[in-house]
Amino acid sequence: MANANFFKALAKAFADKKARPFLINDDGLDVTYADMAKRASEAAGRLVACGLTPGDRLLVQVEKSVENIALYLGAMQAGIVYVPLNTSYTDEEVAYFIDDADPGLIICAPSRADGIRSIAARRKIETLASDGTGSFMDVAPTSEAPDICHKSGDDIAVILYTSGTTGRSKGAMLTHANLETNARALCDLWEITDQDTLLHALPIFHIHGLFVALHTTMLRGARVYFQAKFDPDAVINALAACTLMMGVPTMYSRLLANPRFDASCISNMRLFISGSAPLSEETFSTFKARTGHSILERYGMSEAGMITSNPYGGARVADTVGYPLPGVSVRIASTTPDTPGEVEIKGPGVFSGYWRNREKTMAAFTADGWFKTGDVGILSDDGRLSLVGREKDLIIVGGFNVYPKEVEAALDAHPAIAESAIVAAPHPDMGEGVAAFLVGENQVRPSDAELHKHLATLAAFKRPRVFRWLDALPRNAMGKVQKHVLRTKVRDVFQTVK
Repeated sequence: MANANFFKALAKAFADKKARPFLINDDGLDVTYADMAKRASEAAGRLVACGLTPGDRLLVQVEKSVENIALYLGAMQAGIVYVPLNTSYTDEEVAYFIDDADPGLIICAPSRADGIRSIAARRKIETLASDGTGSFMDVAPTSEAPDICHKSGDDIAVILYTSGTTGRSKGAMLTHANLETNARALCDLWEITDQDTLLHALPIFHIHGLFVALHTTMLRGARVYFQAKFDPDAVINALAACTLMMGVPTMYSRLLANPRFDASCISNMRLFISGSAPLSEETFSTFKARTGHSILERYGMSEAGMITSNPYGGARVADTVGYPLPGVSVRIASTTPDTPGEVEIKGPGVFSGYWRNREKTMAAFTADGWFKTGDVGILSDDGRLSLVGREKDLIIVGGFNVYPKEVEAALDAHPAIAESAIVAAPHPDMGEGVAAFLVGENQVRPSDAELHKHLATLAAFKRPRVFRWLDALPRNAMGKVQKHVLRTKVRDVFQTVK
């Protein structure tokens, strides 16, 4: 049986582009594809020297760096299961992942080492800093870099833990075939070539920055303008040398808030892609008016990679996430046609299950084998998908369904509101009531009465009964609004509101 290790495909691309720049920036970073292949092999050798064998888990919580990428690639080369963690997780949160993943090795930032040792004293721990130093780099690699470990397409390459906004995070097991088929489909769909330069300002502990951005560019031998974090001015400075950017909606709204950002600084850009959180129609329209570019929105998740995408060559419609990728099937589980329902999918990118959690795995699939995404959406007649919210975010007021996105869109249309978030709170009479959190566009805040008048086009049961103003909505590292945090702020609000 042929070796289906995804690293084999990447290694071929590296060999084809040996002298070509891979990672570059204005700070003197210049890593060729040959350099990265060498660093990956050295990382694989160090992992083997640390005692890891194929199938062992490697738990990683380190800052974004060149060596972080090499570590990921080295783990794949050696057949080790890579388990990245959000760098903002506390020691207490990390303790859960350690216990669940049962890693053979933990690699963390030097500043986190003492805390990690206090919760994982019996585990092997090494460190890796953003500048490429740390105890892991001091490990003497095995005398020869290991060959590319033989894997079937169904073997696990990565475990990605879900964000865990309700209950405990679950480890989504992604196979080598999941990774490769998804990356190749995106390369074709977005017409990525070795002439592209990607602006990369995303974290790389997540599917967006690690898989969608890097897998596609590596397969095609493209360049990556590598930035440690998102900074609007730094991004604007770099865009003139780039053709492609992948970001979250917050990045695009912050670029638009910068007076330097206009069409003149993006003359070489051919494509802006947005994902990981919903892109508002206002941001889409404002961006197009300012730059002439229509942001391409796509839809994916940890358990399935990318699922749908607006077309590269066709119409990119605001407030939709496009059509299913080749080989992907999407259906809506609703009782009547043309009404929203849970999005269910099948396809080569769908994960193999949750790590050591058969019960949750079984609950995640229908009896006929479709994965239940937990997202609520609707399909147009020609198959274009629009999302209206998360199933768990659905609010039921006196037996009537309220989809938060519809109310948020109405609120966001008010000139005094920059963004909004709608959540449910227990209601003694109606079961649930609608609460709104608002971020102002300026210093003038409309009264509740004005807001009620503004929302008069919505059915009465959909209108918020409570409005709360915030300086900013709480978000996770990928820009998703943390609605579970907001719910705690209005847990008892309707106990006194009639």
